[in-house]
Amino acid sequence: MLAIKTENLQKIFNKGKKNQFSAIKGINLSIDEGEFISITGASGCGKSTLLDLISTIDSPTDGKIYIYDKEISKMGDDEKAILRRKIFGFVFQQFNLINSLTVLENITLPMRFENINSRKAEERAKFLIKQVGLEGKENNKISEISGGQMQRVAIARALANNPKIILADEPTGNLDSKSGMQIMEILKDLNKQGITLIIVTHDLNIANTAGRIIKIRDGEIVES
Repeated sequence: MLAIKTENLQKIFNKGKKNQFSAIKGINLSIDEGEFISITGASGCGKSTLLDLISTIDSPTDGKIYIYDKEISKMGDDEKAILRRKIFGFVFQQFNLINSLTVLENITLPMRFENINSRKAEERAKFLIKQVGLEGKENNKISEISGGQMQRVAIARALANNPKIILADEPTGNLDSKSGMQIMEILKDLNKQGITLIIVTHDLNIANTAGRIIKIRDGEIVES
């Protein structure tokens, strides 16, 4: 089954102005459910923009995106928000955690939006904390743990609502090589469990761990 498909996808910034810029140029892409994909290329090539479009965080200038056969251009903002919560889990380079909350509270946060009761949310968060190897850190504030541990929290948070697809934008970019490889092992294990994994990275060592590499240059796919 296709998890994601794009047709002639385009993204133009400042359209109609003198300084307009084509970040994505007619990309056609198909990703099967359960694949592990890395999207790589030089800085500014359009890889993060492509991820933003696929995730519905941003909207294309032209072209179509299908998520499990649903064309998202026909969806309203509320529908897209529901799709993001139910289908996608997000992992970012900067972690995007709330420093004033504990590890446990950060992981339960996405479940609040799904109206999951506090007891069940806490049970799932504790299960995920164990899954990512952070037992004993439940009540630590984010400022009290290391960068590698922060990314583990981010992965657990991404898994909170049982996503079908995880989108990771430079997930090892702020980590040392040892922590980075530990994070990649966690992500690869999740892919083995059936989660579709899409990683944006400029690190070829990370990219080469994927089942398929998509190389982008100047907004176009040059290898897939």
